[in-house]
Amino acid sequence: MHNKIAIIGAGPAGLITAETLLKAGVQVDIYDSMPSAGRKFLLAGKGGLNLTHSEGYEKFSSRYGDKRDILKPYLDNFTPNDLRAWAKELGVETFIGSSGRVFPEGMGAVPLLDAWLARLVSLGAVFHFRYRWVGWGADNALRFATKDKEILVNADAVVLTLGGASRPKTGSDAAWIPILKARGIEVNPLKPSNCGFDIHWSEHIKKNFAGSPIKTLTLSFGKKTQKGEFILTENGVEGSLIYAFSAEIRDEIETKGNAEIRLDLLPDTAAEKLHKTLSQPRGSRSMSSFLKKRTGLSGAKANLIWEVLPREEWNDPAKVSSIIKSLPLKLIAPRPIEEAISSAGGVSFDALDENLMLHNLPGVFCAGEMLDWEAPTGGYLLTACFATGQAVGNGILAWL
Repeated sequence: MHNKIAIIGAGPAGLITAETLLKAGVQVDIYDSMPSAGRKFLLAGKGGLNLTHSEGYEKFSSRYGDKRDILKPYLDNFTPNDLRAWAKELGVETFIGSSGRVFPEGMGAVPLLDAWLARLVSLGAVFHFRYRWVGWGADNALRFATKDKEILVNADAVVLTLGGASRPKTGSDAAWIPILKARGIEVNPLKPSNCGFDIHWSEHIKKNFAGSPIKTLTLSFGKKTQKGEFILTENGVEGSLIYAFSAEIRDEIETKGNAEIRLDLLPDTAAEKLHKTLSQPRGSRSMSSFLKKRTGLSGAKANLIWEVLPREEWNDPAKVSSIIKSLPLKLIAPRPIEEAISSAGGVSFDALDENLMLHNLPGVFCAGEMLDWEAPTGGYLLTACFATGQAVGNGILAWL
């Protein structure tokens, strides 16, 4: 097979598309605006690369919300177990962490990416770095801006894996949106996902507790409740527990102007027992010191109570215990999309066929985060990028 395929975007979706095609003997050229491959992949792996998740597959596929039914056929063909087997083929063993998340041995992204790039080069992949795609020229040739000049490239099929708009320094800057819209492609607005939120904190919280972790608590929003931890920031809140609710919170703020979450600061203590404890005589002790001695609540966690409870109610055990078990926080805005871990929105699935080829542009395929779906952190994002990338590889082989 002598067809030449151009893949624009050297992240996981683009690289797995390339691998699928190269194994079938197709010539593949990979273009990226950055100086090297997998910039966002490496950033994701800074604290340990969370590849996928070990939970039951039905539960796993439910994490994609209203796009579950659209994504499931692709995930069925590249499951979390397939992703682990793929890593093993590269010589990288994986393990399941205490939270059920799956990581490579050694946790790092670099050894995995290095082994992967070496495999792709051995299969014949040609990489072109610092090539920024700027659209199409005459005869639908791809136009690339390089340091010195503009270059035109002809290909038998094109794969766009250009990412969303989060972490633009890694190359995901959404510059592709006007290019596709000009060709009549439906692109739904990009929004922050897995993001922090702003809160009107008092100066006391901003000055003394920005950066403080709030551990072992339960967050409730709507019908959903989850245990975990988050971080207080100067602007509001961020961290894994917040990210788990970010889509629902963001949508509520969009609709109502704000969103109120509820926190149980002592999820392992029954409300009745807590009230009884706080109703005991405390002598000359302040409620703060009494609280610390009796419940262990102190520092940033305790200061959340005083942040929301009116001062005249600080010495009322019933009011204090009630707030500890259901502390309201009003979130007023998501943090900017540039700060988010991922983005929602993107190329509408209505614009694509089942092989993820654009109806309006035959021979042009899209995969990864630039498609209109979102998922929480926990390996779901990477798995779907791999699954849609592999689907595009197979779709091109069928189309050719």
